[in-house]
Amino acid sequence: MKYYLIAGEASGDLHASNLMDGLKKEDPHAEFRFFGGDLMSAKGGVLVKHYRDMAFMGFIPVLLNLKTILRNMKTCEEDIKLYNPDVVILIDYPGFNLKIAKFVKTVLNIPVYYYISPKIWAWKQYRIKSFKKYVDKMFCILPFEPDFFRKLNYKVTYVGNPSVDSVANRTCANETFAQFIGENQLQDKPVIALLAGSRRQEIKDNLPTMLDAVSGFTEFQYVIAGAPGIDPGYYKEYIGNHKASIVFDQTYRLLQQSKAALVTSGTATLETALFRVPQVVCYKTPVKKLVRFVFTHFFHIKYISLVNLIADKTVVQELFADSFSCQAIREELNKIIRVEAYRNTMLDGYDEVISRLGSPGASHRAARYMFESLSTPK
Repeated sequence: MKYYLIAGEASGDLHASNLMDGLKKEDPHAEFRFFGGDLMSAKGGVLVKHYRDMAFMGFIPVLLNLKTILRNMKTCEEDIKLYNPDVVILIDYPGFNLKIAKFVKTVLNIPVYYYISPKIWAWKQYRIKSFKKYVDKMFCILPFEPDFFRKLNYKVTYVGNPSVDSVANRTCANETFAQFIGENQLQDKPVIALLAGSRRQEIKDNLPTMLDAVSGFTEFQYVIAGAPGIDPGYYKEYIGNHKASIVFDQTYRLLQQSKAALVTSGTATLETALFRVPQVVCYKTPVKKLVRFVFTHFFHIKYISLVNLIADKTVVQELFADSFSCQAIREELNKIIRVEAYRNTMLDGYDEVISRLGSPGASHRAARYMFESLSTPK
């Protein structure tokens, strides 16, 4: 069969690449064409557009790049029409993907599958109308999502979480601390990992304060997880005189060897929990009090991190909007490093989250369900 996949950011590239692995096992004749990244390209097929040319976040960046976004959308629509796949598989990235879903269903009448649901349980619940109209099957990766969608009269399939797969299948599982620091020319000191996001704006907003917050912990070294597609020079603008190192394309290796982490909200918070690394969630926003008001009164969730959302309680501290500050980060970091009971409580919470996520195999389960559905006579 011919599969057309669309992933618009680094995490989507990772999860889509694992899904492609699963599809190749189910369908030896699978052919791929996609909007995505290097990890998807490594699985074979044709990369039409790289996600680094699509990753615009926030109202102003989107507005400034509107012509590029519309051009990308038109390119995608025309390419799907020309390729005429058996199915279009969308991976998160709702602003772009839901518009493509509408085109594919109403103009081309090709099946549309969604892998990794947009987070409408947080906000924009009105998007459920688009799912019902334009998405044939939804495959979810968070254990609370089936109940949420059931209340909206929309059936979904929970396949497990692909981050569990990625961590379980990592190639660095047996690597020692000495090997890691030796290869990366790091110091022989315990590590605090800094995961400041995958987009330039996130890095600009969060990294300077993260670096200020860790600067007093002199018994540690501070190592930044370089995001794919971000030039090393961009990080150096914000490192300044701080004694911090950067490793690129080694986030799992870094987390495996870290004693603590400062993490910008997103998939990285969950991956950090899967490695059982105590963390502080840090997310700077503009107009702090307004953001807090909007979150409190207009969002449908109590937390911003996947760890707390899955646990349905506070496992990790979330310092965002009006609670984000260098001093607050420093105080929380001190507790997870030096207060053993506090640290152990967080690790117990991680274990609950890991149990709720279930066993590895999400990507292959999703691939099997997709292939079986497509192969079943209508």
